[in-house]
Amino acid sequence: MIGEKHLSMLLKVCMVTGATSGIGKQTALELAAMGATVILVGRNHQKCMRTSEMINAKVPTADVDFIVADLSSQEQVQDLAAEFRRRYNRLDVLVNNAGGVFLRRQTSVDGIEMTFALNHLNYFLLTNLLLDILRTSAPSRVVNVASGAHRNSPLDFDDLQAEKNYVFRNAYGQSKFANIIFTYELARKLEGTGVIANVLHPGLVATNIGRDNGILAKLVQPLIFRRGLPVEEGARTVVYLASSAEVEGVTGKYFFKERETKSDPATYREEDWRRLWEISAQMTGLVGGMDSLSGSR
Repeated sequence: MIGEKHLSMLLKVCMVTGATSGIGKQTALELAAMGATVILVGRNHQKCMRTSEMINAKVPTADVDFIVADLSSQEQVQDLAAEFRRRYNRLDVLVNNAGGVFLRRQTSVDGIEMTFALNHLNYFLLTNLLLDILRTSAPSRVVNVASGAHRNSPLDFDDLQAEKNYVFRNAYGQSKFANIIFTYELARKLEGTGVIANVLHPGLVATNIGRDNGILAKLVQPLIFRRGLPVEEGARTVVYLASSAEVEGVTGKYFFKERETKSDPATYREEDWRRLWEISAQMTGLVGGMDSLSGSR
Protein backbone atom coordinates (compact mmCIF):
# COMPACT_ATOMS: atom_id res chain seq x y z
CA MET A 1 0.00 0.00 0.00
CA ILE A 2 1.01 3.61 -0.51
CA GLY A 3 2.08 4.99 2.83
CA GLU A 4 4.42 7.93 3.11
CA LYS A 5 3.08 10.12 0.34
CA HIS A 6 -0.65 10.10 0.95
CA LEU A 7 -2.67 12.80 2.63
CA SER A 8 -4.69 12.05 5.71
CA MET A 9 -7.85 10.43 4.38
CA LEU A 10 -9.63 10.53 7.73
CA LEU A 11 -13.10 12.09 7.34
CA LYS A 12 -12.71 12.01 3.55
CA VAL A 13 -15.60 10.58 1.55
CA CYS A 14 -14.64 8.60 -1.56
CA MET A 15 -16.81 6.96 -4.20
CA VAL A 16 -15.31 4.16 -6.30
CA THR A 17 -17.24 2.78 -9.25
CA GLY A 18 -16.62 -0.73 -10.53
CA ALA A 19 -15.61 -1.51 -6.96
CA THR A 20 -16.50 -5.19 -6.68
CA SER A 21 -13.54 -6.58 -8.64
CA GLY A 22 -10.11 -5.80 -10.00
CA ILE A 23 -8.45 -2.46 -9.43
CA GLY A 24 -11.67 -0.85 -8.23
CA LYS A 25 -11.92 -3.35 -5.39
CA GLN A 26 -8.26 -2.89 -4.49
CA THR A 27 -8.59 0.89 -4.62
CA ALA A 28 -11.57 0.78 -2.28
CA LEU A 29 -9.67 -1.44 0.15
CA GLU A 30 -6.62 0.83 0.22
CA LEU A 31 -8.60 4.03 0.65
CA ALA A 32 -10.59 2.43 3.47
CA ALA A 33 -7.33 1.35 5.11
CA MET A 34 -6.22 5.00 5.01
CA GLY A 35 -9.29 5.98 7.01
CA ALA A 36 -11.60 7.24 4.28
CA THR A 37 -15.31 6.57 4.16
CA VAL A 38 -15.65 4.54 0.96
CA ILE A 39 -18.83 4.12 -1.07
CA LEU A 40 -18.63 1.11 -3.36
CA VAL A 41 -20.61 1.16 -6.60
CA GLY A 42 -21.38 -2.08 -8.43
CA ARG A 43 -24.25 -3.55 -10.39
CA ASN A 44 -24.66 -6.71 -8.29
CA HIS A 45 -25.98 -6.46 -4.73
CA GLN A 46 -24.36 -9.68 -3.55
CA LYS A 47 -20.95 -8.70 -4.91
CA CYS A 48 -21.23 -5.30 -3.26
CA MET A 49 -22.10 -6.98 0.00
CA ARG A 50 -19.21 -9.45 -0.26
CA THR A 51 -16.73 -6.69 -1.11
CA SER A 52 -17.92 -4.62 1.83
CA GLU A 53 -17.54 -7.63 4.14
CA MET A 54 -14.07 -8.38 2.76
CA ILE A 55 -12.89 -4.83 3.42
CA ASN A 56 -14.33 -4.85 6.93
CA ALA A 57 -12.63 -8.19 7.61
CA LYS A 58 -9.25 -6.83 6.51
CA VAL A 59 -9.75 -3.36 8.00
CA PRO A 60 -12.02 -3.71 11.06
CA THR A 61 -12.21 0.06 11.49
CA ALA A 62 -13.26 0.64 7.87
CA ASP A 63 -16.30 2.77 7.13
CA VAL A 64 -17.70 1.16 3.98
CA ASP A 65 -21.04 1.68 2.28
CA PHE A 66 -22.35 0.64 -1.13
CA ILE A 67 -24.91 1.67 -3.72
CA VAL A 68 -26.05 -0.74 -6.43
CA ALA A 69 -26.27 0.64 -9.97
CA ASP A 70 -25.78 -0.53 -13.55
CA LEU A 71 -23.81 2.40 -14.91
CA SER A 72 -24.62 1.62 -18.54
CA SER A 73 -28.13 2.91 -17.73
CA GLN A 74 -28.47 6.68 -17.53
CA GLU A 75 -31.51 6.34 -15.29
CA GLN A 76 -29.51 4.25 -12.83
CA VAL A 77 -26.64 6.75 -12.91
CA GLN A 78 -29.19 9.44 -12.04
CA ASP A 79 -30.57 7.26 -9.23
CA LEU A 80 -27.04 6.61 -7.93
CA ALA A 81 -26.31 10.33 -7.70
CA ALA A 82 -29.64 10.99 -5.98
CA GLU A 83 -29.11 8.18 -3.47
CA PHE A 84 -25.60 9.40 -2.71
CA ARG A 85 -27.00 12.86 -1.96
CA ARG A 86 -29.56 11.38 0.41
CA ARG A 87 -26.80 9.71 2.42
CA TYR A 88 -23.89 12.18 2.21
CA ASN A 89 -23.31 15.91 2.12
CA ARG A 90 -19.74 15.87 0.85
CA LEU A 91 -17.57 14.05 -1.70
CA ASP A 92 -13.81 14.40 -1.58
CA VAL A 93 -12.81 11.86 -4.23
CA LEU A 94 -14.74 10.39 -7.16
CA VAL A 95 -12.98 7.45 -8.83
CA ASN A 96 -14.57 6.65 -12.19
CA ASN A 97 -13.41 3.11 -12.87
CA ALA A 98 -16.37 1.00 -14.06
CA GLY A 99 -16.05 -0.18 -17.64
CA GLY A 100 -16.18 -3.13 -19.97
CA VAL A 101 -15.19 -4.74 -23.24
CA PHE A 102 -17.83 -6.16 -25.57
CA LEU A 103 -16.94 -8.65 -28.29
CA ARG A 104 -20.07 -7.94 -30.35
CA ARG A 105 -21.89 -4.67 -30.77
CA GLN A 106 -24.75 -4.30 -28.34
CA THR A 107 -26.74 -1.37 -27.07
CA SER A 108 -27.60 -0.12 -23.62
CA VAL A 109 -31.13 0.32 -22.29
CA ASP A 110 -30.88 3.86 -23.66
CA GLY A 111 -30.17 2.56 -27.17
CA ILE A 112 -26.51 3.65 -27.10
CA GLU A 113 -23.61 1.44 -28.14
CA MET A 114 -22.61 -0.27 -24.90
CA THR A 115 -18.87 0.47 -24.86
CA PHE A 116 -19.45 4.18 -25.34
CA ALA A 117 -22.38 4.19 -22.89
CA LEU A 118 -20.57 2.39 -20.07
CA ASN A 119 -16.98 3.47 -20.54
CA HIS A 120 -17.51 7.14 -21.38
CA LEU A 121 -21.04 8.47 -20.88
CA ASN A 122 -21.14 6.91 -17.42
CA TYR A 123 -18.06 8.96 -16.40
CA PHE A 124 -19.45 12.10 -17.99
CA LEU A 125 -22.93 11.89 -16.50
CA LEU A 126 -22.01 10.78 -13.00
CA THR A 127 -19.29 13.43 -12.69
CA ASN A 128 -21.62 16.19 -13.85
CA LEU A 129 -24.37 15.08 -11.49
CA LEU A 130 -21.98 15.17 -8.51
CA LEU A 131 -20.01 18.22 -9.54
CA ASP A 132 -21.69 20.72 -7.24
CA ILE A 133 -21.03 18.55 -4.18
CA LEU A 134 -17.42 18.05 -5.31
CA ARG A 135 -17.07 21.81 -5.55
CA THR A 136 -18.51 22.49 -2.12
CA SER A 137 -16.18 19.78 -0.73
CA ALA A 138 -13.06 21.30 -2.34
CA PRO A 139 -10.22 20.63 -2.35
CA SER A 140 -11.53 17.48 -4.01
CA ARG A 141 -10.55 15.15 -6.81
CA VAL A 142 -11.90 13.31 -9.84
CA VAL A 143 -9.81 10.32 -10.90
CA ASN A 144 -10.65 8.74 -14.25
CA VAL A 145 -9.31 5.31 -15.16
CA ALA A 146 -8.46 5.13 -18.87
CA SER A 147 -6.01 2.84 -20.69
CA GLY A 148 -2.98 2.81 -22.92
CA ALA A 149 -5.39 1.33 -25.47
CA HIS A 150 -6.38 4.91 -26.31
CA ARG A 151 -3.24 5.30 -28.39
CA ASN A 152 -3.86 5.38 -32.12
CA SER A 153 -7.61 5.31 -31.42
CA PRO A 154 -8.84 8.86 -32.11
CA LEU A 155 -12.57 9.39 -31.96
CA ASP A 156 -14.52 8.96 -35.17
CA PHE A 157 -17.06 11.72 -34.62
CA ASP A 158 -18.98 10.54 -37.67
CA ASP A 159 -19.49 7.09 -36.14
CA LEU A 160 -19.15 7.39 -32.35
CA GLN A 161 -21.47 4.45 -31.80
CA ALA A 162 -19.71 2.18 -34.30
CA GLU A 163 -22.84 1.64 -36.36
CA LYS A 164 -20.88 1.41 -39.62
CA ASN A 165 -18.08 -0.88 -38.50
CA TYR A 166 -17.84 -2.44 -35.04
CA VAL A 167 -14.50 -3.88 -33.94
CA PHE A 168 -14.34 -4.38 -30.19
CA ARG A 169 -10.70 -3.29 -29.90
CA ASN A 170 -11.45 -0.04 -31.73
CA ALA A 171 -14.59 0.62 -29.69
CA TYR A 172 -12.69 0.07 -26.45
CA GLY A 173 -9.73 2.20 -27.53
CA GLN A 174 -11.97 5.06 -28.58
CA SER A 175 -13.88 4.92 -25.29
CA LYS A 176 -10.58 5.24 -23.41
CA PHE A 177 -9.55 8.09 -25.71
CA ALA A 178 -12.85 9.72 -24.73
CA ASN A 179 -12.00 9.27 -21.03
CA ILE A 180 -8.81 11.23 -21.56
CA ILE A 181 -10.15 14.17 -23.52
CA PHE A 182 -13.18 14.35 -21.20
CA THR A 183 -10.74 14.68 -18.29
CA TYR A 184 -8.78 17.42 -20.02
CA GLU A 185 -11.90 19.45 -20.76
CA LEU A 186 -13.26 18.83 -17.26
CA ALA A 187 -10.02 20.12 -15.73
CA ARG A 188 -10.16 23.19 -17.97
CA LYS A 189 -13.72 23.95 -16.92
CA LEU A 190 -12.87 23.43 -13.23
CA GLU A 191 -9.90 25.79 -13.11
CA GLY A 192 -10.03 27.85 -9.92
CA THR A 193 -12.71 25.76 -8.22
CA GLY A 194 -10.45 23.63 -6.02
CA VAL A 195 -11.52 20.44 -7.82
CA ILE A 196 -8.76 18.66 -9.72
CA ALA A 197 -9.31 16.04 -12.43
CA ASN A 198 -6.68 13.61 -13.67
CA VAL A 199 -6.66 10.45 -15.78
CA LEU A 200 -4.44 7.39 -15.79
CA HIS A 201 -3.37 4.20 -17.48
CA PRO A 202 -3.22 1.41 -14.86
CA GLY A 203 -1.16 -0.91 -17.05
CA LEU A 204 -2.22 -4.35 -18.27
CA VAL A 205 -3.82 -5.72 -15.13
CA ALA A 206 -4.94 -9.28 -14.43
CA THR A 207 -8.65 -8.56 -14.00
CA ASN A 208 -11.93 -10.05 -15.18
CA ILE A 209 -12.76 -7.29 -17.66
CA GLY A 210 -14.56 -8.80 -20.63
CA ARG A 211 -15.52 -11.91 -18.67
CA ASP A 212 -19.10 -11.76 -19.97
CA ASN A 213 -18.01 -12.23 -23.58
CA GLY A 214 -17.96 -16.00 -23.68
CA ILE A 215 -15.35 -17.07 -26.22
CA LEU A 216 -13.43 -13.80 -25.84
CA ALA A 217 -12.97 -14.44 -22.15
CA LYS A 218 -11.91 -18.04 -22.79
CA LEU A 219 -9.32 -17.00 -25.35
CA VAL A 220 -7.98 -13.79 -23.85
CA GLN A 221 -8.32 -14.11 -20.09
CA PRO A 222 -5.58 -16.75 -19.65
CA LEU A 223 -3.15 -14.48 -21.53
CA ILE A 224 -4.12 -11.47 -19.42
CA PHE A 225 -3.67 -13.39 -16.19
CA ARG A 226 -0.26 -14.69 -17.30
CA ARG A 227 1.07 -11.34 -18.47
CA GLY A 228 -0.96 -8.87 -16.44
CA LEU A 229 0.06 -6.97 -13.34
CA PRO A 230 -1.39 -7.99 -9.99
CA VAL A 231 -4.31 -5.77 -8.96
CA GLU A 232 -2.19 -4.20 -6.22
CA GLU A 233 0.11 -2.80 -8.91
CA GLY A 234 -2.76 -1.85 -11.17
CA ALA A 235 -4.46 0.13 -8.41
CA ARG A 236 -1.31 1.94 -7.36
CA THR A 237 -1.69 4.98 -9.62
CA VAL A 238 -5.43 5.20 -8.92
CA VAL A 239 -4.78 5.35 -5.17
CA TYR A 240 -1.90 7.76 -5.75
CA LEU A 241 -4.11 10.22 -7.64
CA ALA A 242 -6.89 9.85 -5.06
CA SER A 243 -4.72 10.43 -2.01
CA SER A 244 -1.21 11.70 -2.68
CA ALA A 245 -0.04 15.07 -1.41
CA GLU A 246 2.22 15.20 -4.48
CA VAL A 247 -0.68 15.88 -6.82
CA GLU A 248 -2.36 18.63 -4.81
CA GLY A 249 -3.19 21.33 -7.34
CA VAL A 250 -2.12 19.19 -10.30
CA THR A 251 -4.95 18.87 -12.80
CA GLY A 252 -5.68 17.88 -16.38
CA LYS A 253 -2.80 15.43 -16.57
CA TYR A 254 -2.29 11.83 -17.69
CA PHE A 255 -0.44 9.45 -15.38
CA PHE A 256 1.20 6.05 -15.62
CA LYS A 257 3.13 4.34 -12.81
CA GLU A 258 2.49 7.33 -10.52
CA ARG A 259 4.19 9.67 -12.95
CA GLU A 260 2.80 12.37 -15.17
CA THR A 261 3.35 11.46 -18.79
CA LYS A 262 1.97 12.27 -22.23
CA SER A 263 -1.11 10.71 -23.73
CA ASP A 264 -1.48 10.22 -27.50
CA PRO A 265 -0.72 13.48 -29.36
CA ALA A 266 -4.24 13.47 -30.82
CA THR A 267 -5.71 13.86 -27.32
CA TYR A 268 -4.46 17.44 -27.12
CA ARG A 269 -6.80 18.88 -29.74
CA GLU A 270 -8.92 21.24 -27.67
CA GLU A 271 -11.60 21.50 -30.32
CA ASP A 272 -12.17 17.76 -29.87
CA TRP A 273 -12.47 18.23 -26.09
CA ARG A 274 -15.26 20.74 -26.59
CA ARG A 275 -16.93 18.74 -29.34
CA LEU A 276 -17.07 15.55 -27.26
CA TRP A 277 -18.38 17.50 -24.26
CA GLU A 278 -21.21 18.99 -26.30
CA ILE A 279 -22.17 15.64 -27.85
CA SER A 280 -22.03 13.90 -24.46
CA ALA A 281 -24.23 16.59 -22.91
CA GLN A 282 -26.80 16.08 -25.66
CA MET A 283 -26.70 12.28 -25.35
CA THR A 284 -27.24 12.42 -21.58
CA GLY A 285 -29.85 15.18 -21.62
CA LEU A 286 -27.54 17.63 -19.87
CA VAL A 287 -27.78 20.46 -22.34
CA GLY A 288 -24.66 22.50 -21.73
CA GLY A 289 -23.27 19.87 -19.40
CA MET A 290 -21.45 21.38 -16.46
CA ASP A 291 -22.12 24.90 -17.68
CA SER A 292 -25.83 24.54 -16.92
CA LEU A 293 -25.43 22.42 -13.79
CA SER A 294 -22.73 24.32 -12.02
CA GLY A 295 -22.55 27.81 -13.40
CA SER A 296 -19.03 27.23 -14.62
CA ARG A 297 -17.57 29.05 -17.58
